[in-house]
Amino acid sequence: MTIRRELIDELLKEYPNLQDILAEDGLLKQLTKAVIERCLETELDTHLGYPKHTRKGNATGNMRNGHSQKTRDQRARTCGYRSAA
Repeated sequence: MTIRRELIDELLKEYPNLQDILAEDGLLKQLTKAVIERCLETELDTHLGYPKHTRKGNATGNMRNGHSQKTRDQRARTCGYRSAA
């Protein structure tokens, strides 16, 4: 697959110099992050068998909306080291 030249020009027009493209929050990092996130979303859609934000997983208890009631184990409040003695 070849990336269209117009798409590259559109992305580069906001970054006048090379340092802006390669900077900490530059175009290259943002583009890499977006591509990886999109690939992971597609992989999860394929694995679960339904796209994000659909109600299909509701009956199975396997929902992807990111919200569910959490419970806390009160025993976990103390995190200590127990000696063998």
